[in-house]
Amino acid sequence: MTEVQTKLLQLKKEVKNIPLKEALQLVAARFPGQVAFSTSFGMEDQVITHVIGKNKIPMKVFTLDTGRLFNETYEVWSATANAFDLQIDPYYPDAEEIQNFVREKGINSMYLSVDNRKECCRIRKIEPLKRALQGVAVWVTGVRAAQSVNRQNFKMFEWDDAFQLIKFNPLLHCSDQDVADFVQQNNTPYNKLHDQGFLSIGCAPCTRAIHFGEDPRAGRWWWEDSKKECGLHQTKILADITDPELTQNDLHS
Repeated sequence: MTEVQTKLLQLKKEVKNIPLKEALQLVAARFPGQVAFSTSFGMEDQVITHVIGKNKIPMKVFTLDTGRLFNETYEVWSATANAFDLQIDPYYPDAEEIQNFVREKGINSMYLSVDNRKECCRIRKIEPLKRALQGVAVWVTGVRAAQSVNRQNFKMFEWDDAFQLIKFNPLLHCSDQDVADFVQQNNTPYNKLHDQGFLSIGCAPCTRAIHFGEDPRAGRWWWEDSKKECGLHQTKILADITDPELTQNDLHS
């Protein structure tokens, strides 16, 4: 067993059957100054942000502002920062790179080809994420298995080969109802687009509400037939580590 695998196994054992707050506090203590949580202000991200903010857990909180977000996303960003007196660091696309891309391809070129869409995601998301994760040992995400088929293969703790760090998905096995109940019971700010049928909320040109019975990721890049991922969470898993399901009772604030 490698050093990384040993570390992942140890973390798995330490957070087993403990509430979200204690799990986040434990990881922050194990890697002081090297833990970062990325939020896109979706419902599950708001659960984690609530716990971090209310309990003043010492970890960096950041978001990727692509320049094409919904106004409702900016509204919940502001409300969240104010509610928890929390600094949320923004990371933006490189100005020159996005200017050149739009000049060459067009402002809505993502609709013309999958390659264009992926290049847009790379400039607006992947490159800023690389900057945000510099010096980070543990990347905390709001990824949940219920969000897509691809994410059902994820683990609570896994090695992200692309970014060379540990990825911690504390809500991986939480259901939609678990998350919604937490937000309602704790009066957590949330994106009002969720009330209009938006499950996954990204850039405005690339996100729509979903219809009854559709896959949760159907509202992302709906015009193309490809995997519904932008590249942020297409990790290579090093160790096959499984964890018991988190339940609503684990989501203590």
